[in-house]
Amino acid sequence: MSKNHRGSGIRSLPAHGRGTCAICGKTDIKVLWEKEINGATVNICKFCNAALKNKARAEAPAAAPAEEAPAAETAAE
Repeated sequence: MSKNHRGSGIRSLPAHGRGTCAICGKTDIKVLWEKEINGATVNICKFCNAALKNKARAEAPAAAPAEEAPAAETAAE
């Protein structure tokens, strides 16, 4: 099976999508993910993108029970 089209989406980008990650500072790494950090949109690598997603996923369930607790108390009263 031919793999002629693999990566064709980033061939038109400057340096084929490579640059310096705004979070970890690695150079010559693919920075294809745009994230808003401190009000600025920056390009980050896939490792930092995954770290941000995992951090948000870990914080989301912890915040959800805290929000439900006051609602349960008001219903009991």
